[in-house]
Amino acid sequence: MSQSCFHCAEPIPANTHFSSDINGTDEAMCCPGCAAVADAIMAAGLTDYYRYRTDAGQRQNVPAELATLAAYDLAEVQQEFVAQNGNFSEVLLSLDGISCAACAWLIEKHLHRIDGISRIDVNTTTQRAVLVWDNNLISLSQVLTEVATIGYRAAPFQLDQQEQENAKQSQTLLLRVGLAGLAAMQVMMLAVALYTGYFYDLEVEYRNYFRWVSLVFATPVVLYSAQPFYFSALRALFSLKVNMDVPVSLAIVLAYGASVAATVSGRGEVYFESVAMFTFFLLLGRLAEQRARRKASEHASNRQKLIPVTASIVTADGVMQVVAKSVQVSNTVRILPGESLPADGVISSGSTEINEAMLTGEERPVAKSIGDTVFAGTVNLGQPFDYQVTAIGAELRINTLVRLQEQAAIDKPAIAQRADEIAAYFVPALLVIAALTYGYWHFVKPADAFWITLSVLVATCPCALALATPAALTCGTNRMMKHGLLVRSARVLETLPKLTTLLFDKTGTLTYGKFSLQHTELLQSDVDQQRIVAIAAALESHSSHPYASAFAPFQTASVVANTNRNVIGQGLIGVVDGVEYRIGRASFADGTDDNYIYLANNSGALARFLVSDSIRNDAASTITELRLRKLNCQMLSGDPNPSSLTVANELNLDSAKHNCSPEQKLDYLKRCRQQGQTVAMFGDGINDGPVLAGADVSVAMGHGTDLAKCHADLILLGDKLQPIIDGIKVAKRTNRVIKQNLLLSLCYNSLIVPLAVSGLVAPYVAAAGMSLSSLVVLANSLRLLKD
Repeated sequence: MSQSCFHCAEPIPANTHFSSDINGTDEAMCCPGCAAVADAIMAAGLTDYYRYRTDAGQRQNVPAELATLAAYDLAEVQQEFVAQNGNFSEVLLSLDGISCAACAWLIEKHLHRIDGISRIDVNTTTQRAVLVWDNNLISLSQVLTEVATIGYRAAPFQLDQQEQENAKQSQTLLLRVGLAGLAAMQVMMLAVALYTGYFYDLEVEYRNYFRWVSLVFATPVVLYSAQPFYFSALRALFSLKVNMDVPVSLAIVLAYGASVAATVSGRGEVYFESVAMFTFFLLLGRLAEQRARRKASEHASNRQKLIPVTASIVTADGVMQVVAKSVQVSNTVRILPGESLPADGVISSGSTEINEAMLTGEERPVAKSIGDTVFAGTVNLGQPFDYQVTAIGAELRINTLVRLQEQAAIDKPAIAQRADEIAAYFVPALLVIAALTYGYWHFVKPADAFWITLSVLVATCPCALALATPAALTCGTNRMMKHGLLVRSARVLETLPKLTTLLFDKTGTLTYGKFSLQHTELLQSDVDQQRIVAIAAALESHSSHPYASAFAPFQTASVVANTNRNVIGQGLIGVVDGVEYRIGRASFADGTDDNYIYLANNSGALARFLVSDSIRNDAASTITELRLRKLNCQMLSGDPNPSSLTVANELNLDSAKHNCSPEQKLDYLKRCRQQGQTVAMFGDGINDGPVLAGADVSVAMGHGTDLAKCHADLILLGDKLQPIIDGIKVAKRTNRVIKQNLLLSLCYNSLIVPLAVSGLVAPYVAAAGMSLSSLVVLANSLRLLKD
């Protein structure tokens, strides 16, 4: 009897020996295609596929090198990351090799030509893309193959894999920077001796020796450290575009080549120190950008921690514990008090209260009963209940919010894109000038044509221009840190001075996000306030409701509640010193005003308590100062209680909205931007993620969720709002310095270009001038660090 393939279940041909390690067991495969797909599934961390699949996979008649992509066509695998929207499928892709806007343009241009692809939007900052395609016309593996044909690698975004890839890239880039820095220091020491030799007679053998040693140190920098510039330049040229890396690569290669020739022949000048230093400084900028991108990915991955690893499935044979990823639509799941939900669904039996703060940002629990919708990642605060699963994988509400964030981030303007737009004019002009210079001197003085052209390239190399903005931004960012502001995007310093509108979430932003007892009102004359508050605290000590924390400071050892019972959505019943008390909603405890919590016994309501989230101490003064600066301040809150609008009234905000979903917040922000307003959004919860990603400037509170901070441009490190005022001041100073830096670098180029083209600037003087212009720009930027 022939053995069947573990992957596709088809018979294994005789004399065929293919296998794969599946969860620690060697399983037989029928062909290299199936073996490669199985290996790819295991390598991608999708180990539960074979454990919980219901049907065998299809036989893989594809080359082994493409099998890793074919694995993503399996329906059981796609449910982890593909969302369905009618006839179309949507996925978030992770891209490897993106370095500038030209890369994004090339990928989008190539894929838009292919039938079946409805949309492809590439985000160069996060190195991700949103892909929408018709599965009837093209498969996901075919799309990924098309991306590979143009020199990039794409795969569905998977958290663990992405983090590992980012760590690997970070280590590689750090090695490039370290090598360039070490080599630059050594070559610069040798360069001092060489430059000094022009003024004092340096013996030829010593000069040649220093040159050969400089060559040894500079070669690894050119061949290894500078590789990212070469690849970026080549991709840009292949897409018939240019970016800043084109002249950078030309300058490095030509200066190094000319220096090698001069070293070998013993004639001419060498510029190994310029090559090494130039490469080192530019790589430092790349390293900072890469680390910021990696940090964003790590924060984003934390959202999955909200979803439990296991789930309790209700079957005909009882309750069975399974891996949460194996839960299917229509399964019935049982949730006990304190547990998180593994999937979205509808309650089929029982009633409870759910903490949906991870979606709405509001700590106030929501009463749920049969027929109500519940969401993955939310927490059961009440009684056990069963619910029927309606959505899993990419269809989960939390994953929908993540896709909203990605799309909103893609829609934002990027500084890198504007830099490439400048490069589209500046770089071709530079190259044309260099070409015309070579052509002229080739006929006038052929022996000097190359060296004069090299002087033009080195002298006009956009080093100072490239440093003008990032140097000022770096210093401005450090200054912001001293004011308690963590800058995560360069857009902050660029956009803060242009703000016209500020949108604030309420809970955790304008308020502290912690409930406290604001006021106690006695409703019967013969009761003692201190004892009444102690009784209320004793009852609430048995509740997990967020309001209960407001009474915790008033608990006493002498007042204890017994025989406690929680009435879902209403309140608590307990016995203190033989008397039964009720605490909760007005309708539950003989009250009249739903804005209060009432305490009652058999004689009726005894007292009522006003519990609210305290407004931040500096919120009023900050809002007042912002409005004095002619900024429009508004509140967008997810709190469904109309009483939340009292916060807006107390702070004298220009307008306020409550009971807003994440989609409604994002839509409102988009309308503001369509009206020409420059908008900053302040938030702290997962529900604020999409609107934070869509704002011109997004500000997250330091204590906020990782998902909120993931897409925030600016993080307030303390518990005050006042630092945003200092941030606006620093941003205005930074923008002035950027303009000064640009003017200085352009003045330098305007002066040096005519001299270099005329042959009046030796290459080593050009290199010195380039370095000096960069130092001037850096010195001007350092002024931002002073008060």
